[in-house]
Order: sequence, then C-alpha cells, then structure tokens
Amino acid sequence: MPDSKNINNPVGQGGGQRKRQSRAERQNNGPHRNLDRQGAADKKAELVRKMREKAWAAEAASGQATDDAGQV
Repeated sequence: MPDSKNINNPVGQGGGQRKRQSRAERQNNGPHRNLDRQGAADKKAELVRKMREKAWAAEAASGQATDDAGQV
C-alpha cells in the first residue's frame, strides 16, 4: 500500500492519472501566470504608447503656439 502523500505521487492517483507538477506550478506560478503577465505587459505597452502620443501632441501644440506668437 502506497503511503506517500507527495503532490507528484498522491495516494489513489497512481499510474500517471495526474499530471506531474513542476515546482513553479506547485507555487501557483504555472503557465497561466505567464499568460497573465504577458497580458499585463501588453496593456502597459499600450498605455505607454498612448501617453507618449498625448505628450507629443501637447508638445506640438505648445510649439505651434510659440511659432504663431513669433510670427505675429
């Protein structure tokens, strides 16, 4: 009778009925977390892009105003 209660060799789950978990997966850092982190990185990149565009537009507008004032 098996008496091991290790997550990778649980009692009643012999014969490969359960996927072997890596250390990261046992610590809840499995592949799903990588996908979550990738999604977060994508959102951050999009936000940074939008912020740069707004800053560029504001800079261009302020530069336009000073050019107009100089021409008058």
